[in-house]
Amino acid sequence: MDKADLNGPRLGAQEGKLIFRRIAAFYLAALLAGLGAFSLPTPVHAQEVDETYDPFADYSEFEESAEEEADINFFRNGRFFTIGFVGGYRDFTESMGQIQRPGAAFGMYISYFFDLRFALSLGFLTGDHRLNFVAPGGGTVAGNVALTDISLNLKYYLNTQNVTRGLAKLNPYLIGGFSQVYRTTTVSGESAFGKEGAMGFNLGAGIEIPLMRNMYFGGQGAFQLVTFTDENSEIVLNGNQRTGLYNNGDIFTILGILGLNF
Repeated sequence: MDKADLNGPRLGAQEGKLIFRRIAAFYLAALLAGLGAFSLPTPVHAQEVDETYDPFADYSEFEESAEEEADINFFRNGRFFTIGFVGGYRDFTESMGQIQRPGAAFGMYISYFFDLRFALSLGFLTGDHRLNFVAPGGGTVAGNVALTDISLNLKYYLNTQNVTRGLAKLNPYLIGGFSQVYRTTTVSGESAFGKEGAMGFNLGAGIEIPLMRNMYFGGQGAFQLVTFTDENSEIVLNGNQRTGLYNNGDIFTILGILGLNF
């Protein structure tokens, strides 16, 4: 037996080991590739999905629209309605200011808040004023004027977030609306005066200062443009005595407010 025969089986064993290692490496690579493919997410082809009947298609637990944020802010920090008691000073312009004296007026109102900025207010204000003027013939005409005002106003509260800290707690507002004004004039022995009503337009501004959580103090000034039926008619006394005065003019008020929040 020569060396070739002796080395043949030994070389065959080495080749067998090499082939075995290659096969084992191939199976190991295939196994790892299979595990990797199993662990990777399967790609999904883009397709249109009909979400018509999906009730949760647009739901997001953390998504809030601007209207929802405003509602949440209103429920946490706003007021639903307020009741206010008012009292103060009422005066007149033009001829009404010459024949009627300023006087006190008092009443109340209730406001309903739509949001943090807008409120609708229904108010009642009443008071008496002294009528006094000198007729051309030298006689003095004296009496009483009772004024009652039922108003419906819209309030707009100004944003104070950008002002200084000391003024940020104040609640300034603008007010505008309409009133039904009833005037009853009583003069002894004179039939030229009586009871009448007229529509008025209100425009003014005010401010509210919180006292406690559910209470505030405030002030309001308003001008009332009102036209009575006899505004352009001369006041004529009994006996056809002309006075040269016309009962025309408008009304303005300066009121203090004590209010309750609900």
